[in-house]
Amino acid sequence: MLNVRRLLLLAEVAERGSLTAAAEALSMTTSAASQQMSLLEREVGQPLIERLPRGVRATAAGAALAERGRAVRRELQAAEADLEAFRHVDRGVVTLGSFPTASASLLPPALTRFRRSHPQVRTVVRAGVLAQLQEMLHTGEVELSLLWDYDWNRVDDDQLILTPLLEDPTVLVVPASSPLIDSAEVPLSDLADQEWIIRAENHPVADVLRRACRQAGFEPRIAYASHDYQEAQAMVAAGLGLALAPRLALTNRRSDVRLLPLAHDKASGAAPPVRRILLAAPARRAGTPAAQAMARVLHTVARTFTDPGLGRAQLGAVRGR
Repeated sequence: MLNVRRLLLLAEVAERGSLTAAAEALSMTTSAASQQMSLLEREVGQPLIERLPRGVRATAAGAALAERGRAVRRELQAAEADLEAFRHVDRGVVTLGSFPTASASLLPPALTRFRRSHPQVRTVVRAGVLAQLQEMLHTGEVELSLLWDYDWNRVDDDQLILTPLLEDPTVLVVPASSPLIDSAEVPLSDLADQEWIIRAENHPVADVLRRACRQAGFEPRIAYASHDYQEAQAMVAAGLGLALAPRLALTNRRSDVRLLPLAHDKASGAAPPVRRILLAAPARRAGTPAAQAMARVLHTVARTFTDPGLGRAQLGAVRGR
């Protein structure tokens, strides 16, 4: 049987490209790390790393085995997190992952409700992008996480239990003075001659805009790349262009913009983009009582965001009619 500590060392060496850096990460001397690597190579009967003029590089066999070592490391981290969670179950700790638009909309009322019902439980929230949140679930850094996806990039992870919480429609953001606000719905194909505000740095909403416009038969002309939704709203209000955004991202709407629903595209038959807000939990670990209570609260709060009457009231309010 392979030595687990040596597998973990190999994973560090492959990631860092240096025996010295790997040894420091594992609180070992470089000499001890080198000896352990030699023992592991003897165990498997083939070279696992190549010595370079500067640092080292994993062989093909070493890279494959290092990937196994990373999986072992992940499981060990998750086991430690499990023990830590149950060690503190008497006083109650729940760790939750989230992303910015959920943290600005769905999460605050959920946290308020949870703390009111469970004042003895400490809540810790970790923020991240989609890949980071999934990794935090795998390693046990968080017990639950809010995730999102669209129909063209569904979260596909058999290590997670995914429960849809609500659907978050994409809306059109226009200046308050726009003649479009008199429309019940706006077909995207009618906006081919418009300038657009897009999210910068390959943000997922930038992909949504480009996909939706291409389905409607045109390539969007980009006037500005914003770094957050408040900045995007400001540029829309200034008349620089229009924007698309998930409705939950606009809970803090400026008074000088309006949000309009998108119509189905008649030519392609495509529906307006809608993202799913998901609650994710590790498939192979039982949730602590605190995590189970938080999950129930999140489901309850999500229902308030999907209530048909509330939705109509919100649309009326945001359209300013």
